[in-house]
Parts: sequence; C-alpha cells; structure tokens
Amino acid sequence: MTTSAPIDLRSDTVTRPDRQMSAAMAAAEVGDDVLDHDPTMRALETRTAQLLGTSDSLWVPSGTMGNLIALSLHLRRGDRFLAPRGAHVLTHELGSAAWLAGGMPEALACAAGPGRPTPELVRSYNDESSRYDALRTTLLCLENTHNAAGGTAIPPDEHARLAAAARDSGLRVHLDGARIWHAAAALGVPPAALTVGVDTVQTCLSKGLGAPVGSVVAGSAEFVAEARRMRKMLGGGVRQGGVLAAAGIVALDRLEALAEDHDNAARLARGLTELGWEVDTPQTNIVLATVPDTSRTLERLRAVGVLGVPMAGRLRFVTHRDVTTDDVDEALRRIDSGQNR
Repeated sequence: MTTSAPIDLRSDTVTRPDRQMSAAMAAAEVGDDVLDHDPTMRALETRTAQLLGTSDSLWVPSGTMGNLIALSLHLRRGDRFLAPRGAHVLTHELGSAAWLAGGMPEALACAAGPGRPTPELVRSYNDESSRYDALRTTLLCLENTHNAAGGTAIPPDEHARLAAAARDSGLRVHLDGARIWHAAAALGVPPAALTVGVDTVQTCLSKGLGAPVGSVVAGSAEFVAEARRMRKMLGGGVRQGGVLAAAGIVALDRLEALAEDHDNAARLARGLTELGWEVDTPQTNIVLATVPDTSRTLERLRAVGVLGVPMAGRLRFVTHRDVTTDDVDEALRRIDSGQNR
C-alpha cells in the first residue's frame, strides 16, 4: 500500500477552491436571492447567458436539477424524449426524467460517432407521430461533451444539423452542456456556437472550472421565469447565493486553462498505451480504458494511490485543474509499478 497522497482522477468535480476563489466567496456582495435576487448571483447569470448566447439564465445547485427543470417544463406526462445512448439524463440522474418530469426516455443509437446520433434517426421518430395510439415525441436532449462516450465533442456544424432535424420534426431541443466549456475549448469555438438552435441549455461550473457547487440552466426570458418557479418547487432556491455565485464568476475567468487539462489527458492516454492498456484517444479531459476486470483493476489502482471510476463498462480517468503534469507522470509510474508486482 502506498503512503503517498492519492492522485484523484475520478472526476473533475473533486477540485477544491483555491485562495483566489475562496477570497472572492468571502467578499461577495449578497442579498436574498429567493426574495428579490442576489446581486452577485444575478451578475453570474447575466454573464453565463452572454457566453451561451441565450436571453437569460438561472443558477441551480446541480446539473441534475438544471436538466430536470428543463425537462419538466418541456414535457407533458407520457411524452417521449430522445437522447443519445448513455446520455447523463438517461443513466446518471436516477430516473428523474421519467419519475419527476414524466417523460418516456428513448435511447438513440450513436451511428454518427461516440455520443452522436444521426439527423436521419432523429427525423425518423416523426413518421409514427400521426397514429392516435403512438407516443408523442416532443423533445431531443443532446449532450456535449458526452461523458460516457469519453468526453467527445459535437462540432458546431453537426450540432446544427441535429438541431435542425429536431425542428423539422416539431421537437424542442435541450442541451446538457455540463462540459460545454470543454467542448468549446477542444473545438476552438465560442460556447455560443454550440447552442445554436436549442431551446434550453444546462452547464456546470464545478466540472473542470473549479467551483465547489453550482450549475446554470439557460434559455429565453420566459423559460427562465418559469424555471425560477420550478427551482423553488424542487427546493433549489438559495438565500445569500452570492457566496456561491462568486466562485462561479472566478471559474468562468478560467476557461482558457481547460486546454491544460486536455493536454494532461492526452499525456495520460499515451502513457497508458505505452504500458499496454487499451485506451481511446481523448478529445477533452476524459480518458476511457478497456480492462478485463473493472472492479479488480480499480482495487489495484487504489492500492498504489490512483483513483478512477467505472463508466459504461470501462474505466474512466478525468484530468482537472488540481492535477498537474507531474501528477500525471507520477500516476503512470504508480500504475506501472502496480502492474509489475
């Protein structure tokens, strides 16, 4: 058993606020956000809406709540919604889309690439909608980047074709953009280029950007007004939320640093390949590895002080702002030493 501190590659949510972020939180101007808006919270929401190219946005405690709010406002009970196979709204939100939002989920095959359905498949669900006894398909949920597919990013032209296919079929579009910042950084485009044609988008401030808590759900001013009511219904209203929003503002100042996480993920993937592992080439900060026995491999990694998680039958490592290039090299050294025991 190693006596060194573990290198935590389970998620980019394990980061801790640094001194700059903690100082901003301590000095935040605050008000009662439930009663009449918190000024720092409002500043964060305005800035995020501008980055995403939407009219307005709303801070929420978690991405799961943001997605649930959007689905609840888009769907009538029993409506079918489409999402790529393995999407977070299908596999990692405890069935809330069906249980609470009342939607009937349909997983789409990803024939266009990892995490990416084809426009033709989206359009095909319109063919059966005229039957009186058919499910009403009313919503397409996209995910960019797609977590379970290894952080793959949908480029703007492909995203636009999918959104257009949904529109042609009379569907609304919600984008789970929890890691849209990573997608934008990897593709070299502004985040708003990846929201064209969507009705709503959710994005996270604690994945990769270093905030301790918080996501944002965005769309039209009318949507945000209703989302605010739904947030209250779900218990997500906060009082002096500026303490948390200040961390989100600092996080948004760090978008350019995401490229370092991508470089470290590529470095980790190359090193694992050299050690004989079967690893996908990462596009962003998520590395997926295929191993014979996921549980046993995780145990062996823990024994040498490297932490990962299972994901879609594989092993996932995520680089983040609290993991340096030296940490990646040390993780590879530990993995190599564990293999040779």
